[in-house]
Amino acid sequence: MLYQTKLLSPFKEEDLCTALELLRAGEVVGLPTETVYGLAGDARNINAVEKIFVAKGRPLNHPLIVHIASYEKLDEWAKNISPLARTLAQNFWPGPLTMLLNKADSVNNVVTGGLSTIALRVPRHNVFLDLLERLNSGIAAPSANLYKRVSPTSAKHVMSGLSGKISAVLDAGPCELGLESTIVDLTHSHPRILRPGPITQKMLEEVLHMSVENVVAHSERVSGNMETHYQPYTTTMLMTMQEMEEYLLLPRNEGKRFAVMHYSALGGVMGAEKAITFKRLPETKNEYAQSMYQSLHELDALEVNQILVENPPQDSEWNGILDRLSKGCSKKHQNV
Repeated sequence: MLYQTKLLSPFKEEDLCTALELLRAGEVVGLPTETVYGLAGDARNINAVEKIFVAKGRPLNHPLIVHIASYEKLDEWAKNISPLARTLAQNFWPGPLTMLLNKADSVNNVVTGGLSTIALRVPRHNVFLDLLERLNSGIAAPSANLYKRVSPTSAKHVMSGLSGKISAVLDAGPCELGLESTIVDLTHSHPRILRPGPITQKMLEEVLHMSVENVVAHSERVSGNMETHYQPYTTTMLMTMQEMEEYLLLPRNEGKRFAVMHYSALGGVMGAEKAITFKRLPETKNEYAQSMYQSLHELDALEVNQILVENPPQDSEWNGILDRLSKGCSKKHQNV
């Protein structure tokens, strides 16, 4: 089905009501969160959930994160909730923390990809929370982009990938954080980070007063756990600045156009005779995360031959950024 995708404003009550009516009717809408824009549908409406999978081109066995309005709604969606999970919810919700829990019996299997677990979070965005309260349901909302492509941090990004595939996009400007939520598995006695993000391992451990495992590679079916993900259309390579210098001088790269995304100062005369567009990102983790996807979208639109990305700092606080960049770069080029 081809839609005339509407661009709505959260500052107009009429537009908010339109978004709400669409959600109630089982349609899907691009909504802003503090992390990235989500592709939202009523989590209790199987038809709406199926439309999310279709619009993204996402496999039906890949579960969706369900957003709820408050901590008080937790028991409607999950069962056998551990004290650890409740502690994290009370400390980090609303916010960019998703918890993997045992799903309540009433939750449909479509939204969980057929699994007995469910990924839940309370978003920290007034517009999203307002719609959750009015809808009086949960909202399933993976990132509002085509499957495996760069995540959207603006309404423009959503429209560029999904215009004609969804009913509407609510434009609330750029996202505050620009990085998807941290996912923590709390279905076992010991918590595990399945996807790093804004809520770091250190932050979790300080609240729980225990160690939290940071799983680098796992087979759990959760959002973002694909070997290749978050990818621009342009071949993108992750490397050190020295590797970049050497790569640009290779004879096979003569005549090619490049884009370079970096955060450290450029040394020497990198590619002085080549057609290179440079994009420098902030050196601090939070500011880097805010601009990372926006910068990748911008560089992807240049239609260069390749995008070269400088390796982020080898610091555990940057794990979320490294995770996204590693998956966003073509595997065969990661060890140049």
